[in-house]
Amino acid sequence: MYLLLRCVSFFIFAFSTPSLLSALNSDGLSLLALKAAIETDPDGILESWSESDPIPCHWAGVVCTRGRVTELYLPNKGFTGYIPSELGMLDSVRRLSLANNNFSKTIPTHLFNATNLIALDLSRNSLSGPIPVQIRALKTLRQLDLSSNLLNGSLPEALSELDGLVGTLNLSYNRLSGGVPASYGHLPVLVSLDLQHNNLTGKIPQVGSLVNQGPTAFSGNPSLCGFPLETACPEAQNPSLAKSPAEDPQKPLNPNPSFPIRGEDRGEERDGSVTVPIISGISVVIGAVSLSVWLFRRKWTAGPGEDKTGKQKVEGEVDEEGQKGNSWVVAGGGRGPGVAATVVAVRRLSEGDATWRFKDFESEVEAIGRVHHPNIVRLRAYYYANDEKLLVTDFIRNGNLYTALHGGPSNSLPPLSWSTRLKIAQGAARGLMYMHECSPRKYIHGSIKSTKILLDDDLQPYISGFGLTRLMLGSSKFANSASKKHNSNSSIMNSNVKISSPSAIYLAPEARLPGNKFTQKCDVYSFGIVLLEILTGKLPDEGPENNDKGLESLVRKAFKEERPLSEIIDPALMHEVYAKKQVVAAFHIALNCTELDPEVRPRMRTVSESLDRIKTRDKKWEN
Repeated sequence: MYLLLRCVSFFIFAFSTPSLLSALNSDGLSLLALKAAIETDPDGILESWSESDPIPCHWAGVVCTRGRVTELYLPNKGFTGYIPSELGMLDSVRRLSLANNNFSKTIPTHLFNATNLIALDLSRNSLSGPIPVQIRALKTLRQLDLSSNLLNGSLPEALSELDGLVGTLNLSYNRLSGGVPASYGHLPVLVSLDLQHNNLTGKIPQVGSLVNQGPTAFSGNPSLCGFPLETACPEAQNPSLAKSPAEDPQKPLNPNPSFPIRGEDRGEERDGSVTVPIISGISVVIGAVSLSVWLFRRKWTAGPGEDKTGKQKVEGEVDEEGQKGNSWVVAGGGRGPGVAATVVAVRRLSEGDATWRFKDFESEVEAIGRVHHPNIVRLRAYYYANDEKLLVTDFIRNGNLYTALHGGPSNSLPPLSWSTRLKIAQGAARGLMYMHECSPRKYIHGSIKSTKILLDDDLQPYISGFGLTRLMLGSSKFANSASKKHNSNSSIMNSNVKISSPSAIYLAPEARLPGNKFTQKCDVYSFGIVLLEILTGKLPDEGPENNDKGLESLVRKAFKEERPLSEIIDPALMHEVYAKKQVVAAFHIALNCTELDPEVRPRMRTVSESLDRIKTRDKKWEN
């Protein structure tokens, strides 16, 4: 009897002591709830998720900062199951993507307890039920994609309270019904709204930023009517009904007088020029900004810091490569006292006579505008004239990777840590992978280099310059014959793009030969050079002791001769406490990317997945 009591006492003690239950922290336990909710894991992605680990920071798809989960990135994994409420306990997570799986059931309301989220992507699943009104708690959210699910119910008014949105609000291809709330006009003007292919009904409210959405934002809703759709509302079809100018859906009032709208019809040309939005959600307002900047640059008379309208302010003359004269940072006034200005970047494509016809140029630029990814700089609008072409994009505030690695007058960042460098490499790889795979037209970038990878305040990477290679070929300055052969069925980023004015050190060997075509494997090579920059901290043309063959040759020679890693690694990393094998693994990925034979180089999907498998651990450098 005594022995039995002792055994029972030990049993109770053991199972009432948390340290004996699990050493895993709270973030890890929340993620294990997701693992338990997943019924199918065809590739065994979650096999590394173990409750015996103290933290989940080396698990597949997980990114941590100081031991806390800040990113959960598990798209395209073939998962089935449901999303558990416990994910809302990840109170440090900023980016969450479970896109393109087969999660079902409803979106748990407790998910929105993760109030630090800035990007949430649950698109292309089988989620059902209404969008929870608790989503209003995500005050810092910038991008929301719930498209291609089975969501039903009405559009929640709560979404209009997400005043931090600056990117995508995509609710397309669901079963949402009812009208479009007038409160959606309070959404920031830079938000790209996509409500297409639902069961929405009624008249589109002519208020606020809704006026500036294109027709694509509302298409595929047969019972929706009014501007900007061509479907007239019943009262508009009755000529006996009086209609005031303020109610005319074909001539809506400018809801934001801080941004003057130049021209009311999309595609309206005056003096051979046009300012237009890019597909759904791209504002005519932003087109007006680019036009105003163009007028400012054309020496219109204006006071210091203002153009002739007095509404836009030129903040500076810088672009992502630190070159003056081609790009500007522009701030548009807010909508009332205490409202911050909207800042965009304006890029000049060319000066002088251009060879693009408007319809061809429009087709090319709108192809860029349809590419949306958290690691690709978003195109917002463009301006077209015979002698001037401008692109308006999001402004990424923290400079570029080149300056962060090599320094410069505008660099105020400390040396990048290993975890930050790995995060930048992983994010850039994801963006480039998406670019390559998002369309059957096999898009390419054509000019990947460290100056094209911009960094935001959180040091998240954004690939800039997407599509510029082909657009620059459209001017007579670069290729007089290019535009004559160009048509609307060709892609600005497809494999038929040829080399012009390259930065040779980043170019793949096969692309350096005159007349050779640029392929996706050329992008892979360029990315490999950028990855070597990240690892070594050296300039890409480094190597005077290596007969000026460049960084790739220098690193490959060091590995072949089995020289110490300390000879090629960035000295700023040698004082950190991360495992040596992680850096070696990244070097091998970079060297695979820069193989001379393009057939041997991996696809960007393989590169991205290989980088995602590298996880920082708290281990000291090995000698």
